[in-house]
Amino acid sequence: MDIRKVKKLIELLETSDIAEIEIKEGEEAVRISRSSSVKTTVVAPATAPAAAPAPHPVAAAEEKTAPQTTSGHVVSSPMVGTFYRSPSPSSPPYVEVGTHVKAGDVVCIVEAMKMMNQIEAEKAGIIEAILVNDGEPVEFDQPLVTIV
Repeated sequence: MDIRKVKKLIELLETSDIAEIEIKEGEEAVRISRSSSVKTTVVAPATAPAAAPAPHPVAAAEEKTAPQTTSGHVVSSPMVGTFYRSPSPSSPPYVEVGTHVKAGDVVCIVEAMKMMNQIEAEKAGIIEAILVNDGEPVEFDQPLVTIV
């Protein structure tokens, strides 16, 4: 199932009074539910799941990122998935704290359903903080990076 369809389903759920929706398309099934103000997306394949890819190794020098209170523009995850700072384990990260970015520059990747989704800066500025460590799972609308 295309990730754009999943995004549309999430938007539909947010704008309606529906608490839960489940869609089956061929062998794939998506179930999206919301309880109170928390939104949860669960994607379950109809067949046995394949082994998950190995996460990118986390560099020992990589520090815990960002303070909890930030003053800049927050780039949030548009989906549930796994956060990656670089396109491959041997590649340098897209951005570091202090990197100048333009609107549309790729700042990270969120892997969802074995698809690598590039997350772009929504405005120009300087990377103030990277709020997630490489290889960590992220939730829908979770802050990933701040730009000042």
